[in-house]
Amino acid sequence: MDYLQLALQIFNGGNWYGWKKTDSDGNKIPNDQRMTYANIKIIKDGATMPTEAEVNAKIQELKDAETNAIAKKASGKQKLKDLGLDDDEIQALIGS
Repeated sequence: MDYLQLALQIFNGGNWYGWKKTDSDGNKIPNDQRMTYANIKIIKDGATMPTEAEVNAKIQELKDAETNAIAKKASGKQKLKDLGLDDDEIQALIGS
């Protein structure tokens, strides 16, 4: 999952950023190295650049939410098993 892009989309209402193609010396940035905080460029008028700390905090928030959702799903499956449902019944109820 690309947490950097997910986090960036939360700021400034969505599609406000792009990626620099060249560095400050005019050297081409290889595609596999472009998607970093240092290479963000604003492409939407009125958008403001969040700090790297703000972006990193948002990335951690997204990761924590995903971890929490996985844990809750596992807990819910276990509770259904404790009630006597088998794996097929649980899958039919929750789809995985």
